[in-house]
Amino acid sequence: MENTVRLRDVETADLEAFLAYEHDPEAVRRSRFPPREREAFMAHWTSKVLGDPANLVQTVVVDGGTAGNIVAWWEGERRYIGYWLGRPYWGRGIGTRALTAFLELETARPLYADPAAGNAGSVRLLERCGFVATGTVLHGENEHVVLVLGGGA
Repeated sequence: MENTVRLRDVETADLEAFLAYEHDPEAVRRSRFPPREREAFMAHWTSKVLGDPANLVQTVVVDGGTAGNIVAWWEGERRYIGYWLGRPYWGRGIGTRALTAFLELETARPLYADPAAGNAGSVRLLERCGFVATGTVLHGENEHVVLVLGGGA
């Protein structure tokens, strides 16, 4: 059965689901991203993510449930995207459909992403949506793949 995937603006209640997904041990292992404690997570989302009008922030909704989020932000002169889906939504084509819809809203190009090198599912998702690997970068001790949509270096 095809799941209905849609995007909408983030609601305060979504943050609890986002926090839980960030603390999933397998998601932490794949992303190489250490989960934040609740207070730090909420402060980050309130001030830096939702509080920055230059960001495009959407909740991924699947059959009415909060599946995760997709965010675009500026880092210097580069526009980046990142996303986080809860484990129940992995491997079902939901990420591809959500990111495809997000890329219709986020029109800045080039657009960058840098998932952990060992996160093959995330790298494949980006490549399916037209991103091209251009190299790697270290975040701390972790290697990440730099992918670009729409040219750039």
